[in-house]
Amino acid sequence: MPIVYPHKTAMPCADPEERRRGWIEVAEGYTVERALAEARRCLNCQDPVCEQGCPVNVPIRDFVRRVAVGDFEGAARTIALRNLLPAICGRVCPVEHQCESQCALVPRQDPVGIGRLERFVADWERANGNGGGVVAPEVQRDQKVAIVGSGPAGLTVASDLAQLGYPVTIFEALHAFGGVLRYGIPQYRLPKEIVDDDIEHLKALGVEFVRDVIIGKTVTIDQLVDDWGYSAVFVGTGAGSPIFMNLPGENLKGIYSANEFLTRVNLMKAYSFPEYDTPVGRPKRAAVIGAGDTAMDGVRCSIRLGAEEAHIVYRRSEQEKGARQEDYERARDEGVIFDWLTLPKRFLGDENGWVRGIECIRTELGEPDASGRRRPVPVPGSEFTMEADLVVIALGTNPNPLVPRTTSGLDVNAHGCIVADPPTGATSRDGVFAGGDIVTGAATVILAMGAGRRAATAIHDYLLQRAAGKAAPADERDAWGPLFFTSF
Repeated sequence: MPIVYPHKTAMPCADPEERRRGWIEVAEGYTVERALAEARRCLNCQDPVCEQGCPVNVPIRDFVRRVAVGDFEGAARTIALRNLLPAICGRVCPVEHQCESQCALVPRQDPVGIGRLERFVADWERANGNGGGVVAPEVQRDQKVAIVGSGPAGLTVASDLAQLGYPVTIFEALHAFGGVLRYGIPQYRLPKEIVDDDIEHLKALGVEFVRDVIIGKTVTIDQLVDDWGYSAVFVGTGAGSPIFMNLPGENLKGIYSANEFLTRVNLMKAYSFPEYDTPVGRPKRAAVIGAGDTAMDGVRCSIRLGAEEAHIVYRRSEQEKGARQEDYERARDEGVIFDWLTLPKRFLGDENGWVRGIECIRTELGEPDASGRRRPVPVPGSEFTMEADLVVIALGTNPNPLVPRTTSGLDVNAHGCIVADPPTGATSRDGVFAGGDIVTGAATVILAMGAGRRAATAIHDYLLQRAAGKAAPADERDAWGPLFFTSF
């Protein structure tokens, strides 16, 4: 009987000092030998409960089994049955809270490194394969579908519907495609060449991409339907409206929302100013408010911009942080300073209106609040001043209200999220579907993809009913194959 090692096969990473000086990808990926070793830790369970933790139901057991015997091409085909963005998901999915948390090895051993293996297969496919298994649709349909936003939800809807033969157009407000994959996730975590490759795969399927179109300003959803002839619309505009603290001095120069800061750096290449004409502060002492994934991205970007000191300022303790453990550890290795139990009270500026520091107070944890986490309580007399010439506020985001405000008959909830039926993505407006962060609030890439897949199924059914005046026949639904399903 083969020996099963209790710990995950280590993922090689670039040297922290080298990482601090540039934008190279931090995690270097598995070699063939490491991938084989990790895949052979899998028990090949008769009931692969890990798959229940995947929002797009990747056949995890089957693809890992193929990796274990060296059939990497077969593993790539198996993943492609459910997920056409595996190189992205293998890098940024919070697998520790999803598929890997369900692994049968837990808690006695480390779970199988499902995300690392998915990344390995995707990277092997990019280097050796046929482009992710994308094939031209067998039929060509007449009903056009418009997709608002080119983030993970929109890309998933486009992929599934294009493979069914629908003419699909993605409208993107920015000048480059990928949504949060492009502007929100730094190059060192998700190289943009990978996003480019996946967009090219969709173009090969016939998906049309249109940039610099702000739905709600350039054209409304009503116009897409009434004047442009689209039979259905999917809204996947994400949650890009920043949340601020409303503290004195928050309008000082050098204080950014995380969205603005990361967009300037990732999308507009501010790190190469003046080669690219978008500037960003070059800090000596940076402070990022928050402790989630976005905060870790912000503070690690500030280091790469030259910060001599880079701080995470968080009002709760290390145990309450929202960031993935591996990103937290990598930030720590790169020299980030963590100021736990610290609450900003106001921002201090110089005579020219630039931020120069933060007045803070220490906290201690009291009883749990509405979030279920222990409430931070200020400690009297513990005030102090932290020097900072760049501040990034990373406390979350809300949905952009533009589409709901300009679309008649589209309901939203108290948080400004579009109200959509969870199994289908159907909204209060006939023929308009929505999914991802615009419905749930800020969440993860893979959850947005799961919502996109459910919506694609529902859009197909909706269009078939419109065309035939009845529900889709069972035999045609069966013919959709593994791309379409409703159980999550």
